Amino acid sequence: MKRFLLLVSLLVVLPVPAMAVTFKIASAAPDGTAWMEAFRKGGEEVKQRTAGRVEFRFYPGGVMGNDKSVLRKIRVGQLHGGAITGGGLAEIYPDAQIYSLPFIFNSLDEVDYVREKMDPLIMQGLEKEGFVGFGISDGGFAYLMSNQPVQAVDELKPLKVWVPEGDVISHTAFQAVGVHPVSLPLTDVLTGLQTGLIDTVAASAVGAIALQWHTRVKYLTDTPLIYIYGSLVVSNKAFNQLLPQDQAVVREVFGGVMQRLNTQSRQDDMRAREVLQQQGIELVALKHNGDGWHAVVEKTTKQLTEKGVFSQEMLGILQGHIDAYRAGVGR
Repeated sequence: MKRFLLLVSLLVVLPVPAMAVTFKIASAAPDGTAWMEAFRKGGEEVKQRTAGRVEFRFYPGGVMGNDKSVLRKIRVGQLHGGAITGGGLAEIYPDAQIYSLPFIFNSLDEVDYVREKMDPLIMQGLEKEGFVGFGISDGGFAYLMSNQPVQAVDELKPLKVWVPEGDVISHTAFQAVGVHPVSLPLTDVLTGLQTGLIDTVAASAVGAIALQWHTRVKYLTDTPLIYIYGSLVVSNKAFNQLLPQDQAVVREVFGGVMQRLNTQSRQDDMRAREVLQQQGIELVALKHNGDGWHAVVEKTTKQLTEKGVFSQEMLGILQGHIDAYRAGVGR
């Protein structure tokens, strides 16, 4: 009996090893890219620092579908997280797409100033809706790329412009100038360019090269159209299975991963612009300082706010920071 009681007391005192948790994470980034390499290294570091209690399994290359499909699979427990674009984040928290307004930013310095103020608000909004975000990573600016030079609003009207499936902001912006855009999944864009179904896309320099779209266009309108960004998110339900100390490790490691990717994406985008020019793509400037485009921005913003695509409050915060930067406060 004494031995039995001693054994019981030891079982009570000794800690029970925590069950290992494996996060299943989807990404549209192909294997071998900087994003996937960074994610895998982060996963290995987490595994090591948590003594194997936390592991990450990645599904790259869009094998789990687009952002909407990935989020649906997260909600039913088939996945635990994903690398989601700004537009995709709107499925979780509508104001997360606030940076995607067309022509809202003039430069990356302006982006940096605003993001320093507003990224924490977006992360808080995602968490309130049941997701933990590890920070935002830069995808560069998207530019109009086409087979005809586009320097004025009217020159866009006869073109067959692609917009991503479910991208309400881009769809509304193009409709505001009388364009009826063609909605296609990302995987069908190159075929659309090859067959003539579309002849104009909006993409970053890196994206256009990686997806081979640059082989089917001749001109780039050299004014930032839309800022591209994304975040790595996991569901609160899955994250809360971790011990508090393991949660801290995951936040630290993947927060650092997203920061490094943000820096690397900037460098890659600058090099990609040079490559596009070397490949013979001509950069063209907007006429009349882009006056016609500013009217599009105002009309689009008004329509999107009325539709509740994002809140008036968040728009006001964004515009306030941009105005402050342009007034010299942030420089």
